[in-house]
Amino acid sequence: MNFIRIALLTLITLCAVQVQAQSQTSDNEALNRFYTQFSSAFDQLDASVIEDMYAENACYIPEQQGKEITIGRENIVDLYRTFFGKIKHKNARIEVDFRVVERQMEVENATDIGYYLIRFHPPKETEEPVSEFAGKFVTVSKKKADGKWYLTVDTNNRSDPSFYFNAKPSPNLYYGSQFTEVVSDNKQ
Repeated sequence: MNFIRIALLTLITLCAVQVQAQSQTSDNEALNRFYTQFSSAFDQLDASVIEDMYAENACYIPEQQGKEITIGRENIVDLYRTFFGKIKHKNARIEVDFRVVERQMEVENATDIGYYLIRFHPPKETEEPVSEFAGKFVTVSKKKADGKWYLTVDTNNRSDPSFYFNAKPSPNLYYGSQFTEVVSDNKQ
């Protein structure tokens, strides 16, 4: 009788561990999709691609000292619409890539820490070179009652592009690889 209880308890424990591992894998996949959505929005210059990523009461903390915190999904998406509109007006294009180096996850909360790199492609007729800038970011996400993850805090600041290029991949975390380091004439 004791053997059956122990075997049953062991089986239940193993099942619970497997369910938790599968849940964490799907949570990581859902959180990683944020970065592919951001990349897609930048490629398309379309803020509607990222609109459903933010919680209604999300906060965006800009890197600029002279800018206040933006609160609310619609206000954050409007920032992207304005930004993308400026790029479209210049007849240019822009790309972004991310490398998540740390994820701290609880049942319904996750914090991602990493680096990003943005490349600005001016119109070809200007013959200007591609420019890039990079930074560090922190996002906080919350899993809502509908089972979906939403960004609740989004902040970033500038950094040297080498941090992005030198970031090492971590298991289960988004690690974009679309950008390779640009070699300028004075680096050769």
